[in-house]
Amino acid sequence: MHLIEALIFGIVQGISEFLPISSTAHIIIAELLLGYNFPGLAFEIYLHIASVFAVMLYFRNELWAVITGFLSYFRVKSAENRVHFLFGIYIIIATAITGVLGIILKSLVVDIMKTPGFIAAALLVTGTALIFIERFKEYGDRKEENMTYLDAVLVGLAQTVAVLPGISRSGSTVIVALWAGLERETAVRYSFLLVIPAILGSTVLAIGEVSLEIWVAVGTVPLVVSFLASFMFSWIGIVWLIDFLKKGRLFYFAVYCFIIAFLVYFFVQEIPPTL
Repeated sequence: MHLIEALIFGIVQGISEFLPISSTAHIIIAELLLGYNFPGLAFEIYLHIASVFAVMLYFRNELWAVITGFLSYFRVKSAENRVHFLFGIYIIIATAITGVLGIILKSLVVDIMKTPGFIAAALLVTGTALIFIERFKEYGDRKEENMTYLDAVLVGLAQTVAVLPGISRSGSTVIVALWAGLERETAVRYSFLLVIPAILGSTVLAIGEVSLEIWVAVGTVPLVVSFLASFMFSWIGIVWLIDFLKKGRLFYFAVYCFIIAFLVYFFVQEIPPTL
């Protein structure tokens, strides 16, 4: 893989991971356009790990508060610790739902997930959902301390559907959290912290898909370049989405999804498996 291609993959993954436009779909589109078709999801997950590091660094204070509060609740059952403890439980519940149902869902459609037609259809679904939440649903005002187990179940189900390329993980989880009545800041924080166990879990499950051929074909230097680019642009994506949510401009992402879906369906051709 050339360095410019590695840079493109890293930028595409990073900027699309936390924007509601499906990073997996964009990585697959980049593969098709550049003539790559890596078997399995090992390369995509490698780039996702860089995004996890970015979100862990950006939300380091919130993450630390949840971890310490969760553990401290077993010793000191204060109101503050209880909020963090339950927030941690909600993350565990949503992650468990995604882990179990996501494997089942992915196994049912694995053969068509990387086809242009499937990706285009999924992007249309994402765009439609963005328009719905932006135009027809008032945002809620429930904060972290007002969350319920039902919120975790609903968001977990939304994250499950997002295992499909074209269905945005950040988009689906934020949309459902807002639809359930959570305020924007809480919805974004919950969605972003959920990505940590989701991607780390996917990494463990994908260990068997990692082959020496992939890493030899990509090359060590290109791997490093794509990883660093993914990290930096993931950070930019986080800042960008938070800013867009504050201004209520999800509609623009919906239009983007519709345009990309059209272009993918009519102009992107599927290529045979190759490195």
